[in-house]
Amino acid sequence: MTAATDQLAAPRTTVRRPPPTSKNRYALTRTLKYAGLIFFLLIVLIPVYVLLVTSFKGTGDADPSRAWAFPQIWTLDNWATAWTALAPSILRSVAVVVPSAIIAAFLGSLNGFVLARWSFRGANIVFTVILFGMFIPYQAVMIPLTQLVLDLGIPTGVPTLILLHVVYGIPITTLIFRNYYATVPHELIEAARVDGAGMLRTYWSIVLPISIPSFVVVLIWQFTSAWNDFLFAVFFSSSQNGPVTVALNNLANGALLQNYGVSMAGALFASLPTLLVYIVLGKYFVGGLMSGSVKG
Repeated sequence: MTAATDQLAAPRTTVRRPPPTSKNRYALTRTLKYAGLIFFLLIVLIPVYVLLVTSFKGTGDADPSRAWAFPQIWTLDNWATAWTALAPSILRSVAVVVPSAIIAAFLGSLNGFVLARWSFRGANIVFTVILFGMFIPYQAVMIPLTQLVLDLGIPTGVPTLILLHVVYGIPITTLIFRNYYATVPHELIEAARVDGAGMLRTYWSIVLPISIPSFVVVLIWQFTSAWNDFLFAVFFSSSQNGPVTVALNNLANGALLQNYGVSMAGALFASLPTLLVYIVLGKYFVGGLMSGSVKG
């Protein structure tokens, strides 16, 4: 009786579950993170899916009401037509993009080095004036820019577009290189001066070889900007001597799309070079940006 009474009178102990360990919390966080990334990836890839599927559809099959459906008959005629129409303009785009990116990168590197490591009176004012060019909308200067190009007598098409992309690329390239060169140890520059190296010698022998990360960033940036440009191309070129963006617009007939399949195939052709550049050099692009973000 006493044992039974004591057993009834004894307080009940509640069994509590142990708190989740840090390992379980990490696994849950990682799962949610990847689920969110996959969700946003699917949202981004939806237009790509519509482009790709429509590019394989025939004329009667490529209809907005069947945008999500697979082609009834798969065909490569759209790709052949788009390539025939865009191939010359793609070559002209390459002729514009490659020299403009290289020249703008080299000039921005020189500017960044002088402004970051070869200080002179008024350097900050000069840097501010150069950066001011980044904030001027292209549309605001298009009329005087057109008159300037006409006065200079530069042929329209590839030569004019190279000049414009170089000039408008100098502010952003100068900013990137100046931030990167600010992280270069000051002792390295002083050692070159002590050895008798001047500004150009120091740049060519000491600074330029360690500038590869910033050059990758700038070249990718300039390549993408020049390749995707449409405003300059419309004003300073034509369908006969213009880049791929003008030819793609003509292929789509402006707002009146006559053949969705050909237009989609052409859009994929036009976007493929920049896509390949980011796939191949994407990690170097991020690494180059981070290399100049923190001063060491």
